[in-house]
Amino acid sequence: MYYYIRSTLEKADHLNFTKKNSRYVAVLTSEEWLEHKEQFDMGIEMDMDLSSIHSTKAEVNYDSLTGTFSIPDRHHISAPNTNFAFALDEKGIVFIDDSGFVEKQIESIIAAKRWAMPSLERFLFDFLEQIVAKDQVILEQFDKELDEIESGILEGTDTDPSLRVSRIRSDLRDLRNHYEQLLDLSQELEENENNFFKKENIRYFHLYAQRVSRLHDLTNSLREFSIQIRDLYQSQLDIRQNRIMALLTVISSIFMPLTLIAGWYGMNFRYMPELEYRASYPVVIAVSAAIVILSLVFFKKKKWL
Repeated sequence: MYYYIRSTLEKADHLNFTKKNSRYVAVLTSEEWLEHKEQFDMGIEMDMDLSSIHSTKAEVNYDSLTGTFSIPDRHHISAPNTNFAFALDEKGIVFIDDSGFVEKQIESIIAAKRWAMPSLERFLFDFLEQIVAKDQVILEQFDKELDEIESGILEGTDTDPSLRVSRIRSDLRDLRNHYEQLLDLSQELEENENNFFKKENIRYFHLYAQRVSRLHDLTNSLREFSIQIRDLYQSQLDIRQNRIMALLTVISSIFMPLTLIAGWYGMNFRYMPELEYRASYPVVIAVSAAIVILSLVFFKKKKWL
């Protein structure tokens, strides 16, 4: 698919490279790129194995800027990324994409954007914005979920949240790495080493870098929050275990003297005088009950119960 950058993106059947001041956007598959790359006159040989792409980056060439995108699925961040490549110069940009992702982003831009001062830089800004458009909401959902998990832990009503917190932390790590790569990409565009962009339009890339930087900082703070929740849950487990141990210790302390009495009078030696007394049995019961009651009062007073 071919587009000219006007007040919006206008679809074209083909590109006329003789027109001056006509910036274009092209979206090609790997096969189409191999077939038509000569007409773009960028003088590059790009590796078209899109499955081997692992990061978002840009590289400056003599007469072009090339790079790759590796975009996490915002609905399933741990799922395989969407990968595509690009090449641009002062005339326009070519996306090499077999997934259909770029075409969807362009359709969204056409539906929502109208430019008073159209330019390649403004298109790139809006395209990059589309990639992170929903990320603020996603991060806020993570924040809300972590808050709920924390409240559940403190109230003692939550089941073991370790697995979910671990997955959230993993997703946040992937997003953080993605934002770092987008920051590097935007800085590469902002440097404008080949002077493909107008100086007055470089601000778009600076604005984008600032937004991604804020998302990166928020992701970092949420990841630290998830680590704190993990530590909080572990500390709550330790507290519960300490309470159980304290209760067992109290029970053992109460029954220890009773065990002594039972063992002492369970020896049944022939000349134990208490064996002949009628009151021996009720006395032992009374003493045992007194020991239990006094022990409970003592432990309650010490706030061990």
